[in-house]
Amino acid sequence: MRKLLAWTLALACLAGCAGQRQGKEAPPEPEPVEDTEGMEDVKDAENVEGVDLAASVKARPVEAGEVTEDMALAATGFGLDLFKASLESEDPLVSPLSVMEALAMTANGAAGDTLTQMESAFGGDIQAVNAFLLAYRESLGRGAAVANGIWLNQEAGAAVKEDFLQTNADYYGASVTSRPFDGGARDEINGWVKDYTAGRIESILDELDPAAALVLVNAMVFDGTWEDIYREDQVRDGTFTNAAGESETASFMWSLEDMLLKDEHAAGFIKPYEGRDYAFAALLPEEGMTVEEYARGLTAEGLRKLLTKPLAEPVSAALPKFEASWGGELSGALADMGVADLFDPAKADLSNMADGAGGPLYVSQVQHKTFIRVDEKGTQAGAATAVEVRAAGAMDHMEEVVLDRPFLYVLMDGESRVPLFIGAVTDLG
Repeated sequence: MRKLLAWTLALACLAGCAGQRQGKEAPPEPEPVEDTEGMEDVKDAENVEGVDLAASVKARPVEAGEVTEDMALAATGFGLDLFKASLESEDPLVSPLSVMEALAMTANGAAGDTLTQMESAFGGDIQAVNAFLLAYRESLGRGAAVANGIWLNQEAGAAVKEDFLQTNADYYGASVTSRPFDGGARDEINGWVKDYTAGRIESILDELDPAAALVLVNAMVFDGTWEDIYREDQVRDGTFTNAAGESETASFMWSLEDMLLKDEHAAGFIKPYEGRDYAFAALLPEEGMTVEEYARGLTAEGLRKLLTKPLAEPVSAALPKFEASWGGELSGALADMGVADLFDPAKADLSNMADGAGGPLYVSQVQHKTFIRVDEKGTQAGAATAVEVRAAGAMDHMEEVVLDRPFLYVLMDGESRVPLFIGAVTDLG
């Protein structure tokens, strides 16, 4: 059984990528992701009171602000905390950006202690998070796409507030659809996710609670071609020793890289994608240290320093080809991060989201699915998150890094060095 401890963060476009841009043509847009232009036009929909939301909730130009180093560090910390909270689950592979986008939309309807807990987990107040995520999306290079949508239940008895929808339209381009929450609604949401992840996430919801008031959904996709694609003679079979100490035959892709990563307990490298808008980083813990032990010792500051200040030294690098997918419910992990009231019917305060005729609103589940594939040509990845809301009722001294045992990996934005995908491969079988 594949043992992949992996964790994906797509949050960035901040500080500069090491090395100058090569002036190469940027990688193509992901296919077959639908054209997201015009997502600022919210879909025609009606709330439970029959008011035409589309007529009043249209995305307006807003100031994105700046993507500051403070927010870059906070975003890295959010992803690292989510990873650590998920370490004990089976084969975790999560996208902190997808989770943060969906939760930030939710936070725009929160108040009181519920909002305070969410802002603490984000590392900034909701206004700063909204501006950061908008600036991030606007600065994304080609090869990545992010989409957001909100589905309202016509029959749930909750009057969703226009200000809540307006904010999410302005900052997240969130489309709005209102309809009964039946099997057709579930299929519609799943089809939307499949479209916006280029088919990498087939569905996000197995079931949709007919009593849920609304569902907030994020989808994202990444397609990156290596700056230097591996030649056939650079791919050789080798042995990977998994977390259980068992040997597996694997295909290793060898290359010479020029950005070395090194701290007290790990060594690794950075490999750029074409255009250098994005990059892949790998970290191999020292002998005798597990990926979990290494990850738990990492701090946001330490990881940020590794990714933004690599050593300009040659590295003989061997990266195994691998593919991973995961799906799970994240309320437990988020509660471990301090976001607890959101999931408690007696404590959640979503009063800025809607007036619940059936009682106060709370989040009943946060469903999350991810996919990543790394091979000779590059990397393909996708993620989706659904938040369901319901009412309570130098050469001669060259370093060699062979990833032939469990290792950490990071796919990051080339400008920001905030992780795009961070994971740990512990088993290739």
